[in-house]
Amino acid sequence: MKKLLIKIFQKPVIRLAEKFSSWPDKERVFKSLTELHSKILTGDKKKGLTIPFNTTSQKIIIFSDQHKGAKNKADDFAVCEQAYVAALDYYFKEGFAFINLGDGEELWENNIFQVKKHNKHSFEKEKLFVQQKRFIKIFGNHDLYWANDPLAWVQLENIYGEKVPIYEGCILTTTLNERPFQIYLTHGHQGDLQSDGNAFSKFFVANIWGPVQGLLDINPNTPAFNNQLKSLHNTIMYEWSSIEKNVLLITGHTHQPVFMSLTHLERLYVKLAEAQKNKEEDAIKAVEDEIARAKPVNPTAPDLSKIIPSYFNSGCCCFDDGDITGIEIAGGCIRLIKWQSKSNPPKRELLEEIKLNELEDLLP
Repeated sequence: MKKLLIKIFQKPVIRLAEKFSSWPDKERVFKSLTELHSKILTGDKKKGLTIPFNTTSQKIIIFSDQHKGAKNKADDFAVCEQAYVAALDYYFKEGFAFINLGDGEELWENNIFQVKKHNKHSFEKEKLFVQQKRFIKIFGNHDLYWANDPLAWVQLENIYGEKVPIYEGCILTTTLNERPFQIYLTHGHQGDLQSDGNAFSKFFVANIWGPVQGLLDINPNTPAFNNQLKSLHNTIMYEWSSIEKNVLLITGHTHQPVFMSLTHLERLYVKLAEAQKNKEEDAIKAVEDEIARAKPVNPTAPDLSKIIPSYFNSGCCCFDDGDITGIEIAGGCIRLIKWQSKSNPPKRELLEEIKLNELEDLLP
């Protein structure tokens, strides 16, 4: 009976989940991002930190949206845990700081005691960064508990062995091409009417979506290289970043990796336009074939000629194929990376990369 239910309902339910998973309001998003940015810069340490950052000597890995659960069929992180642990081993040994950009724990579907019990291994790996003061924890909408519950600090101290501050965001301050520059990081749920402090959404996920997800074996997070243009929420985040001067915005929340304001599919369309402009027939054919293999939801090529490379999204650590994505900032570069789980042990794969000084040249 269960197999029949999965066959009938799994795809339509996933489509409905994707359609209604985000309900961002542009005015609210802009207001929330601007207010948080301002409060951090003016020293409100309850909101976040301003951190001087040397792009040459310091190294940071940014992961988000692990959604650590209870190791049941609704736990999207379980299949990715091996890749996540391997990645943290690598970044710890290589001297990276770790910014956990929100929704590290799935606390809409589970209580904190379930999550602690079933994720000891990954918490121990995070604890190594805590012990060396190389860890920043930012809350998202699904782990808003860390910011709201007056006793959350007790649970954090129990997990990590010491007090761990919780922030809504942080700003890395640096210099690129001799001008001041900021890298602004926050989870990205701000202004999302279904996530930003919405009690009904939490009730729905915990009492309806979670059980349905387990029954139908649903993980709506498709692999990192997907066949979509930017989601509406990512588009609004990009629009905010595109009008800010000397600021890069990095978020999570949508589970859709974005590099230099483009998804993988959008980058293919840019490559196709360049090849067509230069009349490179072999390149045109190769890119067209790659786009066809992606089976885009909307096959019409968008106009991406005026895109400003000001927005990045770390993707997530709960893709249904077991892979995880993140953003590295190291060696004067910013990179979109994937840790793929098919090999044993999991391997790091570089997806996109640009030098920060070159990126700054492309910004207005």
